[in-house]
Amino acid sequence: MRTNMPAPSTRSSAYVRNLGILAHVDAGKTTVTERILFLTGATHKRGEVHDGTTVTDFDAQERDRGITIFAAAVSCAWDGHRINLIDTPGHVDFADEVERSLRVLDGAVAVFDAVAGVEPQSESVWRQADRYDVPRIAFVNKLDRAGADLDTAVASIRERLHTVPLVVQLPIGQEDEFTGVVDLLRMRAQVWHAGRGDTYDTHDAYEVVPIPAALREQADQRRHLLEETVAELHPAAMEEYCTTSALSTGTLTAALRDLTLSGEGVVVLCGSAYRNRGIEPLLEAVVSYLPSPQDVPAMRGSWDDAVQERAADPTAPFAGLVFKVNATATGRMTYLRVYSGTITKGDTVMNAGTGRGERIGRILRVQADRHAELDRAAAGDIVAVIGPKSARAGSTLCAPDAPLVLEPPAVTASVVSVAVEARRNVDTGRLSSALARLVEEDPSLAVRVDAETGQTVLSGMGELHLEVAVEKIRRTHGFDVEVGRPQVSYRETVVRGVSGLTYRHVKQEGGAGQFAHVVLDVEPLEAHAFVFDSTVVGGRVPQEYVRAVEAGCRDALAEGPLGGHPVTGLRVTLTDGATHSKDSSEMAFRTAGRFALREALRAAETALLEPVVELTATVPDDAVGAVLGDLAARRGRVSASTTRAGTAVLTATVPLAELFGYASRLRGRTQGRGTFTTRPTGYAVVPAGVLVR
Repeated sequence: MRTNMPAPSTRSSAYVRNLGILAHVDAGKTTVTERILFLTGATHKRGEVHDGTTVTDFDAQERDRGITIFAAAVSCAWDGHRINLIDTPGHVDFADEVERSLRVLDGAVAVFDAVAGVEPQSESVWRQADRYDVPRIAFVNKLDRAGADLDTAVASIRERLHTVPLVVQLPIGQEDEFTGVVDLLRMRAQVWHAGRGDTYDTHDAYEVVPIPAALREQADQRRHLLEETVAELHPAAMEEYCTTSALSTGTLTAALRDLTLSGEGVVVLCGSAYRNRGIEPLLEAVVSYLPSPQDVPAMRGSWDDAVQERAADPTAPFAGLVFKVNATATGRMTYLRVYSGTITKGDTVMNAGTGRGERIGRILRVQADRHAELDRAAAGDIVAVIGPKSARAGSTLCAPDAPLVLEPPAVTASVVSVAVEARRNVDTGRLSSALARLVEEDPSLAVRVDAETGQTVLSGMGELHLEVAVEKIRRTHGFDVEVGRPQVSYRETVVRGVSGLTYRHVKQEGGAGQFAHVVLDVEPLEAHAFVFDSTVVGGRVPQEYVRAVEAGCRDALAEGPLGGHPVTGLRVTLTDGATHSKDSSEMAFRTAGRFALREALRAAETALLEPVVELTATVPDDAVGAVLGDLAARRGRVSASTTRAGTAVLTATVPLAELFGYASRLRGRTQGRGTFTTRPTGYAVVPAGVLVR
């Protein structure tokens, strides 16, 4: 039941839920978000993705394309709790938006398509949530679709996500006849009648009725199976189950919460967001099972190499993490998760990364592109602030007298680049400013000037990512941009190393000279990483010079011998060296390390690496042969093929460089009926004879 929310200042953070909506593209995340906002009274009209009227997809490109591109924060109230919700993108090109959101969330709702089950990007965002230990519940959406099946979707959750699904509902009806669910905890039915869920102007959007007789036996069986599964995972539940051969509703609810918080299981609910069915039970599950800021471990940070912990205490020193920045011509809006303490409008805080003081001019409760003024924000809040000038995504803002640096979200390396230039020379300066603002907002974008051609190169996570960035320049700044053909980011690696490579750096031009002598071993490393070791004994190379050699080697990794690409996948060991009493310095050994590794790479056997992706294509049965032939021509290796309901789902590993323009080719070979998704899987050696574009 919906209740009014008291003012934030009167509520403990125990009544706050910070959660994200995660899913594969088109699984229904934004529709779920819209129904939550409408049901809780945060909006007064249901937004629809196909109409371009949603609250969270407020950007013009999102509405034109019908997908979520930018993570959007909204806030609403339910049953005395404030729910701060972030609707995240589902497309792989915007995975960094998901990463930055997950870093500041306490819980998440993972949305799955009842027909497709766990799709590639569903799996990717699930792994991202694993990295941050974010508790989740699952919502199997679109049960009204043809071919929808809860049990099949649950099986894919178990098999692909390697978790224990704890199904707490049983659907009433299938496909078009889906009308409600059986609540397996309270053993009752919740039924939504046609035409009644359209306004939510009363508290009885659904009816609670006895379980239909035709489903009673199945409901009893599923309740018993749920109790058995929970008892196997939860010691207190096991004790009660062994005594009574059953679990009370209270014990079962408490155990489900514990298992959700520990990550040992995931509560699974179901419904159809588009038809307004299943959203109330989902909100009840959010409040019941997902953690408040007080339920998560204290946030750890550091200062002067000392580790500190900050609990979600509004009276503690202030510390918050910036996870998103909107930089516009009229100012900057900085999105902030407050982990400890309280900030008030007019306060001065410190950017822990720069040491610079920042004044908090305004504090805003965010509702996508609309905002409400706040006087203060306390531990557990997610708000936007106006005033900070130097904060970037990943920056820590803290109390000046209690400095702390929190771990920033990871940033994925870009894999696709395009050359960009203003169509008119008079717009060249404006382009530089626009690109700088883009990178400020989205750290997964990178801008550089090619040393050979002088071109400005924009790099990102994929074709769509770059297309959106360029279109944003055109729409926001009002000038046209010329874009070159996309290029992938290659890497170089060591296939066969060298031992005992000796390099002597000697420079004498009057005054103090430079002297450094190093001996290196270089060997391949299976992981695409760089490892530096030293086996020098007897103090022949002092430790500060060893660190300088490592720094020089890292400098040399920027350009490999094959094509000037970054080098990865090698271990370098400093085995010997010599110093001069007067002429040796850290600079000399850094220079020696750089040139020594360059020589070693030229002497070693190296290979070119290219980014590869896992492609999942859903195509009609009669087009499988043509699609497989096209994938083979693109150097794709098919790893799986399944058939369901007249369509085939093909999974293949394909070089990213071969997929430019693939969308139009797939449409042509399937008469517009084929779709595909991709997710990065790393790098692979480019076969001999393949022309690098």
